[in-house]
Amino acid sequence: MDGALESKDNNLETGLKRLGNLLVAYSGGVDSAFLAYAAHRTLGTRMLAVIADSQSLARSQYDDALQFAREQGIPLRVVQTAELENPEYARNGADRCFHCKQELFTILEQIRVREGFTAVAYGKNADDAADFRPGERAAGLHNVIAPLAEAGLSKAEVRELARRAGLRLWDKPASACLASRIEYGRPVTPEALWAVEAAENGLRQLGFRQFRVRHHGEIARIEIAREEMSSVFSGGMADQIVREVRKAGFRFVALDMEGYRSGSMNALLSADELVVKRHKDI
Repeated sequence: MDGALESKDNNLETGLKRLGNLLVAYSGGVDSAFLAYAAHRTLGTRMLAVIADSQSLARSQYDDALQFAREQGIPLRVVQTAELENPEYARNGADRCFHCKQELFTILEQIRVREGFTAVAYGKNADDAADFRPGERAAGLHNVIAPLAEAGLSKAEVRELARRAGLRLWDKPASACLASRIEYGRPVTPEALWAVEAAENGLRQLGFRQFRVRHHGEIARIEIAREEMSSVFSGGMADQIVREVRKAGFRFVALDMEGYRSGSMNALLSADELVVKRHKDI
């Protein structure tokens, strides 16, 4: 391990030890999974990972998150969240993520107080400060800490530490919630979430690895990583994609020629919305 990365890993361990015990907001993505692993490695049974069983979390992601925790012996608790019942969340404005994290962190804070944990932590890394993340405001309101970011670990460095630790998910594709696929202003409903999940399951079964199905009403806008794009146009794959996506309820299937990119729905927000939301999240 190079010196800079080793130093950051040591800083993470030192910070976790200083806490004594910890609740970890866990989703099964690389960042939260590595944080849960590191906290368990450092604190043992004095940590608890908590995952929200939410309609916006794809079942494949939920099942994999449970499996990873079992593999690593990480103490895990499942809680129920009902963000879809909150009109501010369901209307799907630019602050949707804030309302989701507000509910989750409220539940985690209640557990923290009731069971005597020192703090609640989540998987923010050092790169996330440059992105549009309304959920960070909820973290600030609930004093949720970000040990990975505090240790200066970037996304690539988290992946590298996970690889060196032998964690199978070190190169797992990014996996934001299903609601992030629905264009802003279009209500988040169980039906819309199901359509996205079903279409993405279909693409996954066809062998694609890094992609998104963006929900624009009757239109599904498919983003596929550039390095996988060539397979779309060979062996009748385009017809198979159309068939799978239409089975999920979409009438039209569009391939986005820019390919997969994280947070592409934010391009639909006005400059004022981005500026205001970023300001509120500081």
